Amino acid sequence: MFKTVRDAFKIKEVRDRILFTLLCLVIVRLGSLLPTPAINPGYFESWLKDYNTGLGFLNTLTGGSFEQMSIFALNISPYITSSIIMQLLTIAIPKLEEIQKDGEEGRKKIAEWSRYLTIALAVIESVAMCIGFGNQGLLTGGVTFMNVVTVTVSFTAGSAFLMWLGEKITEKGIGNGISIILLINIVANLPVDARNLTAQFITNNSVVKGIISAIVIILVVVVTVVLVVLLQDGQRKIAVQYAQKVQGRRSVGGQSTFIPIKVNTAGVIPVIFAMSLLQFPIIISSFFGVTGDRTTLWRKILYLCNQGNWFKVSSWGDFAYTAGALIYIALILFFAYFYTAITFNPNEMANNLKKQSGSVPGIRPGKPTADYLNKVLNYIIFIGAIGLTIVALIPVVMAGVFGAVVSFGGTSIIIIVGVVLETMKQVESMMVVRHYKGFLSD
Repeated sequence: MFKTVRDAFKIKEVRDRILFTLLCLVIVRLGSLLPTPAINPGYFESWLKDYNTGLGFLNTLTGGSFEQMSIFALNISPYITSSIIMQLLTIAIPKLEEIQKDGEEGRKKIAEWSRYLTIALAVIESVAMCIGFGNQGLLTGGVTFMNVVTVTVSFTAGSAFLMWLGEKITEKGIGNGISIILLINIVANLPVDARNLTAQFITNNSVVKGIISAIVIILVVVVTVVLVVLLQDGQRKIAVQYAQKVQGRRSVGGQSTFIPIKVNTAGVIPVIFAMSLLQFPIIISSFFGVTGDRTTLWRKILYLCNQGNWFKVSSWGDFAYTAGALIYIALILFFAYFYTAITFNPNEMANNLKKQSGSVPGIRPGKPTADYLNKVLNYIIFIGAIGLTIVALIPVVMAGVFGAVVSFGGTSIIIIVGVVLETMKQVESMMVVRHYKGFLSD
């Protein structure tokens, strides 16, 4: 690996891309420290000190910017949301689908509309935060027109700048810019989490208990990472045979290939959707100062939706709220099937194979092929969703049973591993072109 890095820096183009990416990441981290005017900096200290308010995941994705209410408080969340919305609309609206399929110009137009939607979502989120949290002390001087405008402009400008910076990283740097920014935000919290775990389970315990705790923590991290790698790289290969055709005096076709179907077809989207849906009532109630203290039915529901309250074994009354985890699992399974259904069309793939004189061995072209692909896909989706569920629940179980306080969860690990693998493969391709060994060859 180190040899690969050394060889990469010997090539000016690769070296410039790496240095440009690193410079952009430095700017991202510096921007997360810039305070927003008219904001009370200590407002969220009580909210997120133990990541038990339902907003910890958002803070993790922003690299702590949300907790500090810096100009990057919204980070790239509006852009991610707008991209998902545009992707769904593209599938739901035939006109947008036609535009997307219209080559490079169509993709540029879709990307432009995504940027406009990002700005709109950033404005809406900023105003909602100002009005919702402002009445509780977020804004110095109260909810005034100037304070709302100042904060909204700052947050929107910060989100737009990160969107632009992410696109520049994709164009002139290494890897996908938005994914790289997400990665650095999540990684920024890891030293704090490591310090907290060390103080909680190692430093304050006896030598024997400390050693056992360290081994358990390392094993949990390693097992989780390995499972995520298997989910990210695992795929089912469906064999495809193309018919041999005679064109003039030459025979073309007749080759064998395969259709790769990823085990984790929907990526991290099901987990994000499920978590967002559970956190939505918590965030809305937070605007009105309502917490999950279990005094009323609605407050009990809020307590149930909070991941920080699952798998607590201190008493049956506390453990009963682990039922929220069952809802979480059901939502992951639902969104895994739902998102895959709208992004992967077996009928279209079967028709394309038929047009290209290709067929799955032992399966008739047309509808039988589509039915076969759909059957295989259903099995793959279930396996991938179960794997996602296990990865997502491991940190939650550790937090509930052992009281391990960490800011990241299974979603964060999936993002980290996925982005690292994607970036490594891009560097690998650059090195292969130039006859150097890459990361994957070591």
